Amino acid sequence: MGVERRMPFQSDTSHIPIPPPGEDELPYDDGEPMESERHREQMYLLIEVLKLFWQDRDDVYVGGNMAIYFSELQAKKNDFRGPDVFVVLETRKRERKSWVVWQEDGRTPDVVIELLSATTEAVDRGEKMRIYAKLLRVPEYYLFDPFTGVLEAYALDRATQSYERISHEANGDFTSARLRLRLGVRHGIYHGLATDWLRWLDLEGRVLPTGEEQARAAEERAKAAREEAQSLAARLAAYENQFGPLPGGGSA
Repeated sequence: MGVERRMPFQSDTSHIPIPPPGEDELPYDDGEPMESERHREQMYLLIEVLKLFWQDRDDVYVGGNMAIYFSELQAKKNDFRGPDVFVVLETRKRERKSWVVWQEDGRTPDVVIELLSATTEAVDRGEKMRIYAKLLRVPEYYLFDPFTGVLEAYALDRATQSYERISHEANGDFTSARLRLRLGVRHGIYHGLATDWLRWLDLEGRVLPTGEEQARAAEERAKAAREEAQSLAARLAAYENQFGPLPGGGSA
């Protein structure tokens, strides 16, 4: 009688759920290039300024033009393009390839900004607005057209899971209740491009500076201090030339 052949041991894993993919497995570029140089620079400007303003905080993440994954089905289809600029509060500041909601304890953006263009406006006002309201439940949604300078603001009505448009303030600015900052359009130069830019402002209306603006302001303060010192030295020399050295001036 032959010996019964034993089959290799195979554990039953059918009841064990397969872990959903993480940011290392998912595409992290949203696959859509920025519409124009101005769109690209506007995105960089908004992100740069907030990162500088909150550089000492570890509980805020500022991102843009990267994928956001909020369901396994959406991750498999990979048909949702991430926001141009978004901010998440009460999270951990670290480098990310993409924002994967199930890896972030369910955290979704607190503020989203989309930069309108002829090819994206319908999606930004339609599908994306619906996803941000009903699925991600983003409290504040802003739309800005870099070429017309028109800014729109929307607040989430949680009862209806839809957005209500917010009226702008007398000067055209909007206040972000979530970030305790303001958004407004200001003329200026960024990376050599002079136009009307969407800028972050403090609650008093002061523009939050870029790194270049901070450096320029520091240089202007240093220059003013040097000029004041030179002026004081010239006045002192003129006085001593007319009246002699000041008492205690150290002259032999």
